[in-house]
Amino acid sequence: MSDAKVPDAAVSAPGGGDLVRRHRLSTLLWHWINAFTIFVMLMSGLMIFNAHPRLYWGQYGANSDHAWLLIGSAGERGVLKIGDEIFDTTGVLGVWEDPEGVVKRRAFPWWATIPSNYSLADARLWHFFFAWVLVIAGLAYWLVSAINRHIQRDLIPRRAELSPRHIWRDIADHARLRFPRGAAALRYNILQKLAYLSVIFGLIPLIVLTGLTMSPGVNAAWPWLVDLFGGRQSARSIHFLCAFGFVLFITVHLLMVLLAGPFNEIRSMITGWYRLPRERKP
Repeated sequence: MSDAKVPDAAVSAPGGGDLVRRHRLSTLLWHWINAFTIFVMLMSGLMIFNAHPRLYWGQYGANSDHAWLLIGSAGERGVLKIGDEIFDTTGVLGVWEDPEGVVKRRAFPWWATIPSNYSLADARLWHFFFAWVLVIAGLAYWLVSAINRHIQRDLIPRRAELSPRHIWRDIADHARLRFPRGAAALRYNILQKLAYLSVIFGLIPLIVLTGLTMSPGVNAAWPWLVDLFGGRQSARSIHFLCAFGFVLFITVHLLMVLLAGPFNEIRSMITGWYRLPRERKP
């Protein structure tokens, strides 16, 4: 889900109002493949979670063990339990109605899962197939980015950008909805750089490795992965948290697209062309 900002070499000193080439083809392809892949994996992952809606730390976890997170029901109520805190989630989580009005007692509702009807086997097929799509697309993106130096040129922060004053100013500008204009809109700001680097080199590798750790076959071949994450149940918990890290990233990403001008932003992610916002008059 990259917003790689690459000035077109053929354009000299672009200014506000100019239509410029913003994204390479590799970025566009990776963005849309990843967008579809992540949504399918999130929804199929929620169906897999429905089979055992509890999370633990350590090597083992069963109904009788202490879970740090639990989604279920208590009588007619849906409940979310995090640590010792219990929240009523009736109608959304734990207890909800399907399209025919039948009350179901599962963690996540039909509209949030793939498939919508309960099927652990089908959910695993969807999840594992698109896990390969995520891995292959990610490796291809890393390779292309190494060749064209996109990461070094566009994503690695400069030392001055990492100063607390610069980061705080960028946070304040976003809070006031003061987005870059003119040629400055072609460059990443420090918050974008940190967010995309965290996803590319943090969330994606971590969610892949924790997913592998939950596989018995991988456990037999690479037992060190289980030790690395402190047990299969710890790996499952980290995998779940990474998934909701993606949800948080996507939510903020879509919010910024809406606030910055959805037509211009979405056009740039489909065609690669972007109209630079006009500079503010003094």
